[in-house]
Amino acid sequence: MRLAPGQRRAVLATHLALSVGWVGAILAYLPFDLVTATSDEPATLRAAYAAMSLIAGAVIRPLAIGALLTGILVSLGTTWGLVRHWWVAISLVMTALATIVLLIEIQTIEAYAAVAADPAATADRLQGLDSTLLHSVGGLLVLLVILVMNVHKPRGLTPYGWRMQRRAAETLRQR
Repeated sequence: MRLAPGQRRAVLATHLALSVGWVGAILAYLPFDLVTATSDEPATLRAAYAAMSLIAGAVIRPLAIGALLTGILVSLGTTWGLVRHWWVAISLVMTALATIVLLIEIQTIEAYAAVAADPAATADRLQGLDSTLLHSVGGLLVLLVILVMNVHKPRGLTPYGWRMQRRAAETLRQR
């Protein structure tokens, strides 16, 4: 499947917007996560967990899923292919894993937010909730590695990419 140039640019622009938005949304999420890791104030914890749940569920989740899907479309619709080049294949795997971890982690975030929203939750109960800071920082680092890899496009074809290149060369020679 090849995309027409206009389609390719539109899908690529959408992919870039979603991917950069995903990074930006994590940066918006991090200060609240830092608060949950460092504060003992119940009202502050309640507000932070509520904000984290809103950002993760309404902003980060759709951006992550959208970035993954448009990344697949860009790969399939261009000469890069989905598994022809190592940097594309590794980006795909890292993005898919980051999205899966995010979807699992959102369940935890939403559970913490539900506890924080309960007026009967005691200060000790709120202070006993964990931070998701390790996942937040780890996810941000993974996305930054993907970003750098996609900008620099390290050389190297996968075995499938080599086969496809050889077939194309043979086809040219037979003409």
